Amino acid sequence: MTKVLVASKNPVKIKSTELGFQDSLGAVNTFQVEGLSAPSGVSDQPMTDKETLQGAVNRVQHLREHNPGADFYVGIEGGVDYVDSELVAFAWVVIEGQGLQGRSKSGHFFLPPEIKRLVEGGDELGVADDKVFGQTNSKQKGGSVGMLTHGVIDRTALYRHAVNLALIPFLNTELYNPDQR
Repeated sequence: MTKVLVASKNPVKIKSTELGFQDSLGAVNTFQVEGLSAPSGVSDQPMTDKETLQGAVNRVQHLREHNPGADFYVGIEGGVDYVDSELVAFAWVVIEGQGLQGRSKSGHFFLPPEIKRLVEGGDELGVADDKVFGQTNSKQKGGSVGMLTHGVIDRTALYRHAVNLALIPFLNTELYNPDQR
């Protein structure tokens, strides 16, 4: 049984990790996926690409230091940044294990002006979504992407794709860690 620790208790992050690992490595492994709280060390609402990536890296480092013995450590950090003057949402995924690190960024999508205004005013994206869409705790459900796509792509699907991409080095160890040849 391969032990995978996710640096969050958010069910969306745990499920997307479980599905991504099953997609990419499930033919040769079975997984025990567990979510644990881990601080990001960045703002509650990361506002740049760089800060969002740093949050995912910090979460993985915290897990690794405080929970040795897992096969993989996964950090997923959602954030926002500007493209020209518009606000986009996305997530970074960082996976460490077997002497390798995989990183990937999810697709990004543009946020509507009212959500942008609320986030710029200090609300976390999930809080802004709840206000605009009349929801409660949407970040542990479909998230912005789920509501904006009318359920076509939810937060789990968005993150699952990024988990699959972050697992590329683990599928191609001979290319990403030539010392293991």
